[in-house]
Amino acid sequence: MNHTDLANTLHNKSVGSVYQTELKSSLREKFKRINEGISQHGSSALLNEIYTDLYITEGWSGDVNHEHEVRQIEAASRRPATQETPIKCNDLFKDKSIRSVLTKGVAGIGKTVSVQKFILDWTEGKANQDVTFMFPLPFRELNLMKQKHLSLMDLLHHFFPEIRKLEVIDCDSYKVVLIFDGLDECRLPLNFQKNERLCDVTESASVDVLLTNLIKENLLPSALLWITSRPGAANQIPPECVDQVTEVRGFSDPQKEEYFRKRISDQSLANKIISHMKSSRSLYIMCHIPVFCWISATVLERMLGEAESGEIPKTLTQMFTHFLIFQIKHKDQKYHQKCDPDPQQTRASILALGKLAFQQLEKGNLIFYEEDLRECGIDVREVSVYSGVCTQIFREEFGLHLGKVFSFVHLSVQEFLAALYAFFCFIFRKTNVLVEQSTGRSNFFRKSDMSDLLRTAVNKALQSENGHLDLFLRFLLGLSLESNQTLLRGLMPQTGSSSHSKQETVEYIKEKIRENPSPEKSINLFHCLNELNDHSLVQEVQTYLNRGGYSRLSGTRLSPAQWSALVFVLLNSDQELDEFDLSKYDPSDECLLKLLPVVKASRRADLQDERGLSSRTDFQLAKTS
Repeated sequence: MNHTDLANTLHNKSVGSVYQTELKSSLREKFKRINEGISQHGSSALLNEIYTDLYITEGWSGDVNHEHEVRQIEAASRRPATQETPIKCNDLFKDKSIRSVLTKGVAGIGKTVSVQKFILDWTEGKANQDVTFMFPLPFRELNLMKQKHLSLMDLLHHFFPEIRKLEVIDCDSYKVVLIFDGLDECRLPLNFQKNERLCDVTESASVDVLLTNLIKENLLPSALLWITSRPGAANQIPPECVDQVTEVRGFSDPQKEEYFRKRISDQSLANKIISHMKSSRSLYIMCHIPVFCWISATVLERMLGEAESGEIPKTLTQMFTHFLIFQIKHKDQKYHQKCDPDPQQTRASILALGKLAFQQLEKGNLIFYEEDLRECGIDVREVSVYSGVCTQIFREEFGLHLGKVFSFVHLSVQEFLAALYAFFCFIFRKTNVLVEQSTGRSNFFRKSDMSDLLRTAVNKALQSENGHLDLFLRFLLGLSLESNQTLLRGLMPQTGSSSHSKQETVEYIKEKIRENPSPEKSINLFHCLNELNDHSLVQEVQTYLNRGGYSRLSGTRLSPAQWSALVFVLLNSDQELDEFDLSKYDPSDECLLKLLPVVKASRRADLQDERGLSSRTDFQLAKTS
């Protein structure tokens, strides 16, 4: 390096230091507080005070997981921690050979909060102090720029006016981190194959072209990139453009308890809540998701702490029904002074939100823009009415930088409201929106009963390639029970559905379990039976096991339904699946295939073929899925 180059570098670093100070100050103000599951109309907390570390692991799985994300969480909860290498967010770029990191995680698992903490720690001088600039560019806000034609520097100036006098970013002088949060929310084509090559940060192009060239290292090749995504969308990035893949696994079991103890100041009450959550395997597994912990704490703190009458929620439908009622009863007093909400206005608002939830669930969208609201008949000028009725369910957000973005607090809340909408439409309008959705015709005059609606939902969920209706189906079936309808009596009349109607649906689900050759595909149907409070198939297998242990199964011919029930029992056992021994069951290929979900969840497997040859193999989910 000659004297001129050295002088230029020192000058650039001096100038960069000034802009860095301004940028850090601005980002610190934006990221120091967090709205935990609530709209920006509500109160917020300091991120550093309530932040709980998340379990993040290294690892690459090239296959796209097409199961519903709740199923992925259930599978991950069985995976022994010893199989994975944990990593801290602040260490993502510790290895100097890593330029781009892709972090995967299901909806609500904590990806965005991890990004927020990563940036906050940098602004407060706690980590990554060798970085000159961090530029968070959420996809939900980049979507609003999709019609724009501008250079990369123009884009950065637009989002970060603090550096608007910086004409160009010199990668020899500055270490830069670009953070693209929420790839699954991207509505840009990201056409890596056809987009033109671009290397000049001052040359104008579409935002899509800018992004693909950044990711392909044509623009700012020395810049570090961090991209976050839900698993199903992660394959939009070509593998050759990713140096490291990590997965946010959410809360480990100790972190779940830590969250409840931090969230609930009364430790005796916190212990009661933890004990209750542990008593329901399906609820405790969901607690890997931080937002679900918050929902559960919101409901149980009141029910257990204030001795409210009513059964303590044990199923997902019960938990979410109580959560909705709680939000309606205790809505933001800033916007509504009356103690009792107007039931007609509340019902209209819930129906409008439910329609939005249902239509966008069908499209696979978790975030919405003004045009999406208009399609559902929601007046964007009156959005505060909807977010005011349930401030902690539907969010109207002003982006970090620009524009309005709307969302439900979590995908599961969207799925619950979508199910509630389908149920409302059947009760009030006698329409089966699932039939209308698939045929494109209204079935207002078609006579149908509750069983028709539920059978249609079961069939649609089974036909879904990615399981996107799995949780929707659980909620819809749960809402068909009179006990849950009683909770919602202020919003809707009871159907008075007979036990015959319920039994008819139970038998139909059992029939589908018998027909389905894959136990893995049937697992959600067992959760559905659980929502209907029917445990007969599981109890049948459990009783069989209790009489003589697993040795009774060796050489036994089980029906397809019994195989599926056995898988469900093993996967939902409190005992860790440390080792799978095929000889305990039936040393045959058929048995191995039927129990493959259990093999995947086991740390070790002892397999034996019909000729008596045995092989001992370590199984990892990524290698067997």
